[in-house]
Amino acid sequence: MENSFNRFLEKYLDAWNTSSLDKLKPLISPEYQAREITDGKIFDFGYNESISGWEQGFNFVKSNKAEWELIELNRIKIREHEVMAIIIAKLTVDGKNMETCNLFFQTFTYDFGWKLIRSYIEAGIPNSQFE
Repeated sequence: MENSFNRFLEKYLDAWNTSSLDKLKPLISPEYQAREITDGKIFDFGYNESISGWEQGFNFVKSNKAEWELIELNRIKIREHEVMAIIIAKLTVDGKNMETCNLFFQTFTYDFGWKLIRSYIEAGIPNSQFE
């Protein structure tokens, strides 16, 4: 099971790193649920809003010739077929790091293949917190 998750996470991070919505969509469960905190405000959303958010983010990256820096902090097996990955996502635009980054706690589940099922996201964290 661990090997299959490792391969899946590599594929997931590659889709993210290359800003490929076509590659990312099939890796997210239709039952996906998330909570994002930005400036103390809570926003809960599901699959459709998530896809829209990824699309907007990926369009920003492509139109600004930006690059992702994805840092996996940890993986935690939380159940027999569930793994949480903790990921920092930073962006570089024109060779300069943006001032803030996002911290993702992403839970993946295995049911006929690995899928992203839940996320908790702290958005707009100063990059200085992770230097």
